[in-house]
Amino acid sequence: MAGRPPPATRGGSVVPGDLTDFGEFVEASLPGLLRYGHALTGNPHDAADLVQTVLEKIGSRWAHVLRKTDDPLAYIRRSMANAHISRWRRRRKENLVADVPESRAFTHADPFEHEPLWQALRELPPRQRAVIVLRYYEGLSEAEIAASLGVSPGTVKSQASKAIASLRGKLRGGEEREGREVV
Repeated sequence: MAGRPPPATRGGSVVPGDLTDFGEFVEASLPGLLRYGHALTGNPHDAADLVQTVLEKIGSRWAHVLRKTDDPLAYIRRSMANAHISRWRRRRKENLVADVPESRAFTHADPFEHEPLWQALRELPPRQRAVIVLRYYEGLSEAEIAASLGVSPGTVKSQASKAIASLRGKLRGGEEREGREVV
């Protein structure tokens, strides 16, 4: 990495100096994409799968993406949100198996699994979750979120409002169940 100029930023997002090099773009953007994927999917393993799937598709047509959009990071985020929503819809359907599995394989617990906010965030519909994550976790503006998700700024505002109301209701409900008074 010695001798390379530091990555530039555009709209708060890290963008490599030479956008034509997909490898450099991925290297500079990967940490943020993994964080965004983790917030969308709820765990780091599904996040890595989501990022890899989207980057494989986009990498094979990188030149076309650069011609099509002036912000490839927003394009990739929108692709991730769409891929996650599609995967979520497929998983909602019943999966029938011939035999019941004998035992479950041991998996390491997610450290945020029992955090009330994280649980409430996971229960949001995918579009609302994406808006909340991009706004409060990635720090994007409403216009940047709208561009990332391919929706209007008004949709971003309404989805954020609904998501915050839902989160407040779920978190206040948890406090009341634990015997704490809600102010």
